[in-house]
Formats: sequence, C-alpha cells, structure tokens
Amino acid sequence: MNKKQCYFKKNNLEHADYKSPDFLKKFIGPHGNILSRKRSGLSAKYQRQVETAIKRARFMGLLPYIAK
Repeated sequence: MNKKQCYFKKNNLEHADYKSPDFLKKFIGPHGNILSRKRSGLSAKYQRQVETAIKRARFMGLLPYIAK
C-alpha cells in the first residue's frame, strides 16, 4: 500500500497560514469538513497546523463553515 507524501515536506513549506484560503481549500472536503490525515496525507505536525489555520480562517470569515 502506497503512502502519500506530506504536502508540506514535498513542497518545502514551513507552516500553514490562515490568511491564504485558496491553499487551505486543498484540505477541506466537498461538504466543508476538514480532511483527516489518512485522506490528506499530511504528517501529524502539519495536520495540526492546517486544522488550526482552517479554524482561524473560518472564524475570521475567510472560509465557510459549511459548503452548499
């Protein structure tokens, strides 16, 4: 079984920023839910960063809580 490589390590990214909603949309499912580590292929460190960034972006109004 092939394991996905972490997106952050593959592209030499340092951290997830809540101010870039287009980037964070890669880790959100079609109904607006945050993808799990198994689906996104992120390492635990970056999964926590992405979750926090998505929640902050939702609170700031940059991302929707649910998708229509």
